[in-house]
Amino acid sequence: MTGVLRTPDHRICERCDRVERYDEDIGGWRATEVSDVNCIHEWDIDGKFIPIREAALTPTAEEC
Repeated sequence: MTGVLRTPDHRICERCDRVERYDEDIGGWRATEVSDVNCIHEWDIDGKFIPIREAALTPTAEEC
């Protein structure tokens, strides 16, 4: 089996709760609402996101 490489489509700052979504049109992250502009963002990278999954598997609830 071959693996499928996935990339995250959103992220949340653990300090100010800023939510950003990846915008393929601009090739970068875009905030969904205004947040604390002085925050040094700490993104929720905690190991739950699995970037490589087997191609034959169906998406999990976290991927939807």
